[in-house]
Amino acid sequence: MSELISGKDKKELLKEIIRKLHKGIDPEETKKKFKEVIQAVSPLEIAQVEEELIREGLPAKEIHKLCDLHIEVFREGIEREEYALPDWHPIGILKKEHKLIIDRINDLRELVMKVKEGKCYECIESDIPELEKIADDFRKSEVHYLREENVLFPYLEKHGITQPPAIMWKEHDQIRGLKKLYYHLLEKRDSLEFSKFQEQLESVSFGLAEMLMSHFYKENKILFATALKVIGKDEWIKIRKEFDDIGYCCFTPSEPEWEVVSSEKTGVSGGRIKLKTGSFTVEELDAIFRTLPVDITFVDREDRVAFFSDNPERIFVRTESVIGREVQKCHPPRSVHIVEKIVEKFKNGERDVAKFWIELNGRLIFIRYFAVRDREGRYLGTLEVTQDITDIKKIEGQRRLLDWD
Repeated sequence: MSELISGKDKKELLKEIIRKLHKGIDPEETKKKFKEVIQAVSPLEIAQVEEELIREGLPAKEIHKLCDLHIEVFREGIEREEYALPDWHPIGILKKEHKLIIDRINDLRELVMKVKEGKCYECIESDIPELEKIADDFRKSEVHYLREENVLFPYLEKHGITQPPAIMWKEHDQIRGLKKLYYHLLEKRDSLEFSKFQEQLESVSFGLAEMLMSHFYKENKILFATALKVIGKDEWIKIRKEFDDIGYCCFTPSEPEWEVVSSEKTGVSGGRIKLKTGSFTVEELDAIFRTLPVDITFVDREDRVAFFSDNPERIFVRTESVIGREVQKCHPPRSVHIVEKIVEKFKNGERDVAKFWIELNGRLIFIRYFAVRDREGRYLGTLEVTQDITDIKKIEGQRRLLDWD
């Protein structure tokens, strides 16, 4: 690459390319005009330039909207990036899972073509168990996305890479939406005419396949390549430990044993935490939070996650990497504006509580946000309390202390 497009000049040229794309210039014309810089661009440089453009006023929504176009224009430079990883590495595990998920979606496409040849439900009776098995594998693959959202994304954000994770999370939700359509179609097939079932199955399955292949390409070539450039070796060891804590897919390859080089102990030995109405040791307080029949997360006055309770059976995943993360980045892009609205009303004193309830895996989950204020009413932060109330709703009559045995 010539000196004319090195350093700052190269970065400004990349910005110019992206601005032109957003103004509607022909991508092929752009490739020809800026061939030299496009051939030499790295995934990290693309991510950094997008971050700078947003700081300079280009709407993040526009970056997200034209993400695929950016990748298409810069594909030649992106394709030359290759990286080899040890078996234990978190990125290596994610890439293997990508391949296995694609294998399953290809199995689904082949099965769909077979179903298309059927004339009635009885004709495809032997294929239904495999369609349902694929659906089950897709459900269990959810942990793949949870590891990215709750561990990898926060680490990237700490290194100033915020837009690629935001785009990928948005696509995760789109993938989840397509998978739900697939599950719903299988569950409700008896209420559909067979021809309608065939038509919708093909549409959903091939749409999901296209989405997954596009998404995994972007993660492999942009997100992961960028992560490997900015995240340090010691951090990868911590990330792997947090991956292990969350768990893996039913089809994740068995990984070789590995040893964590170091681990940090938390807490203070001795002494008590004194409050107005009593005191605890650090050990007691930690045990109390783990024993409470609710999940607790505290977001401080700066909108950063400061604490979460590590209950043995948490309803929603939390990992240590979330500590210090902006609460807005802990939620899917489609719901961030609601989170911001709640926090704003808590801060200005308009509201003190926000309540929601959802059905999750056949259980009723009650989610409450509370404004936390000091004794003078000053806002200190927001407390999220999540509770499974399925069994509580079934309670009738009374059971007194003397009834216990």
